[in-house]
Amino acid sequence: MFKYSFLFISLVVLVKKAAPAMVLILLLSVVATGCINGSNEKEETLVIFHASSLSIPLQQVESEFAKYAEENLGVKVKFQDEASGSVDAVRKVTDLGKKADIVAVADYTLIPQLMVPKYADFYVLFATNELVLVYTDKSKDADEINSDNWYEVLARKGVTYGFSNPNVDPCGYRSVMAFKLADLYYGKPIFEELIEKHTNIKANGTSITAPKEITTDRKVVIRDKSVDLVSLVESGALDYAFEYKSVAEQRGLKYITLPDEINLKDFNKADYYGQVSITLGSTGKTIKAKPIVYGVTVPKDAPHKELAIEFLKFLLGEEGKKVFQENHQDFLNPPVAFGNIPAEIKDEVKVEG
Repeated sequence: MFKYSFLFISLVVLVKKAAPAMVLILLLSVVATGCINGSNEKEETLVIFHASSLSIPLQQVESEFAKYAEENLGVKVKFQDEASGSVDAVRKVTDLGKKADIVAVADYTLIPQLMVPKYADFYVLFATNELVLVYTDKSKDADEINSDNWYEVLARKGVTYGFSNPNVDPCGYRSVMAFKLADLYYGKPIFEELIEKHTNIKANGTSITAPKEITTDRKVVIRDKSVDLVSLVESGALDYAFEYKSVAEQRGLKYITLPDEINLKDFNKADYYGQVSITLGSTGKTIKAKPIVYGVTVPKDAPHKELAIEFLKFLLGEEGKKVFQENHQDFLNPPVAFGNIPAEIKDEVKVEG
């Protein structure tokens, strides 16, 4: 700005002294200087509210898109990422009135439940995951725990474990429901032993209630984001934590795989999972256990809607799929879209309703 002001002032002074031909040359010089220095190049910042478990793959997709946008769209793109529990990511828009260009959550159902139709008119199901139990060599009884006795090890004196807050993070309410699914699978009172004895989360049959304010004893640790628990496990402050497999792989953590009847990855077991539900104190909504599927949308009032849709197209295309697969997270093939689907992404998705 100051550079061009100086040039303009210089030009005015010279005009009074120079011949017309010289004035033309000076004018062309100013225009050329602006072009050479990229004064016409756009710069935009996309704001993305997303599940914490998406942090690593999303950052890599953003980096690839920034190159693509500069080369093909003539836009220099920066990103402002806000990672949180998915419920919180949605409520930033619906309750706090914050503006986002992209909202990407670990449970796609949060979008139709809380955002459609007022805040969003379409959404896309795009990625999957599964629950695992992460630990390190420093974890108590790490040399004994396995896929068959994990719940017995967690019940031992002195062993600590954690899961994220069900009221703000899908990994949290999925973990709590996994304990109840373990009841059904093993035919033992695992939920009572590992949840009800140590927290104020209760169950009536297969219907669970998570109070708005959850309390625990020293055996159980809860954090708002599941990735915060990973840090505690890595440091040795916590023995075990429920996490997504993709995050465990990305962080190089050891983990226990859980039976398909518990880990929420098997689409063929959707009806079995659906026996269990949880009512959240934060929203009053009741959520049924179901296979883990991530969802994404561009809110109606996105500040940079056209560019956001271009980013979404890139995310859902081959480049995005490749990044997610490299980060140990499966992609739906094809992604499935609902609602008023933007024309720009229709070639990348299967439209359902």
